Amino acid sequence: MSTQHVGLPDVSGMSIGILGGTGDQGKGLARRFAVAGHHVIIGSRSAERAHQAAESLGDGLPVRGAENPVAAREADVVIVAVPWDGHKTLLESLRDELAGKIVIDCVNPLGFDKQGAFALPVEEGSAAQQAAAVLTGSTVVAAFHHVSAVILLDPEIDEVHLDVLVLGDDREATGTVQALAGRISGVRGVYGGRLRNAHQIEAFTANLISINRRYKTHAGIRVTGI
Repeated sequence: MSTQHVGLPDVSGMSIGILGGTGDQGKGLARRFAVAGHHVIIGSRSAERAHQAAESLGDGLPVRGAENPVAAREADVVIVAVPWDGHKTLLESLRDELAGKIVIDCVNPLGFDKQGAFALPVEEGSAAQQAAAVLTGSTVVAAFHHVSAVILLDPEIDEVHLDVLVLGDDREATGTVQALAGRISGVRGVYGGRLRNAHQIEAFTANLISINRRYKTHAGIRVTGI
């Protein structure tokens, strides 16, 4: 397990819901948190697809599938990993289920053309800020944008060597998410500023995609000096 910064809370007993958990990023995060001992609920518009995604991660892991509202309602902390084009609509439909919870948004608003990936403009400033504008009864934190789904899903990789930048306006919530990130072996959760700066983190994913295509790798981020 990666070393935790002093002062971060004990999050070992938290259950985690993942909205859009049938995609590779959602399944990858589900797998890593389950391996770390968290009960994980993979959410989807289709309960059947959610069950299939949970079963695909292998026997013996504390993962189950459910429709998105169930995952949102029953989990202690919820990760939003849906495609950008369905982001706002889904969150609007789950306001009540997500009220009072920490909601971790890892959605990257990106477009793709023959020149590669590029950041899309977002009226609220970023996907995370859009989530905060919709989910006024929740505490939104931005994190897990730069974690390769390929690495997360690879059973041959025991440790994921990268830092997860965590942004938010509530220090207790960002500390919780930093601690959750550290539950993934090899990962550190690093505070990266206020939610108003989430657009930079989301947009940087386009640069990472360019790096990965050029060098045929699955690059992540490490922050030096801390």
